[in-house]
Amino acid sequence: MKRPTFASAVAGCIAVAAFVTDQATKALASANAEALAGGLGVFPGFNLVLHRNSGVSFGMLSDVSPFILVALALVIAAWLAVLAFRTERSSDAVGYGLILGGAIGNVADRVRFGGVTDFLDFYIGESHWPAFNLADTAIFFGVMVLLFWPRRHLRGQNEAT
Repeated sequence: MKRPTFASAVAGCIAVAAFVTDQATKALASANAEALAGGLGVFPGFNLVLHRNSGVSFGMLSDVSPFILVALALVIAAWLAVLAFRTERSSDAVGYGLILGGAIGNVADRVRFGGVTDFLDFYIGESHWPAFNLADTAIFFGVMVLLFWPRRHLRGQNEAT
């Protein structure tokens, strides 16, 4: 069996940090449910709200059983954990760790509440982006790291040759 690398340890630490931060902010939002019920303006273009999303991104698949969504997310999380364990590149480890921590954070919500707790509401005028949470943010930035950080690394190699 392969020994854990520095990169896989980085992925694990980032996953734990993303999970803990996500769960702490969701607990804080839930503890202030009454204040957030109608939305709490933070600054123009940003409110704190409390919303439970029984679906996935943008409310899609809201009619699917939460157990199916949990099972699917756990399969994906297991696959990401394997990739994180096998990687030797720190940039990939950061991406996998962010996605893994965010995915497990949303799974925890589905198991406990039957849906994901969302509380970040960005808007322009009357147009609101669907509310989301820090797990979603971690997943987004993890994907961006996997897509673009290696490209920057490869671009540097191409310029050197």
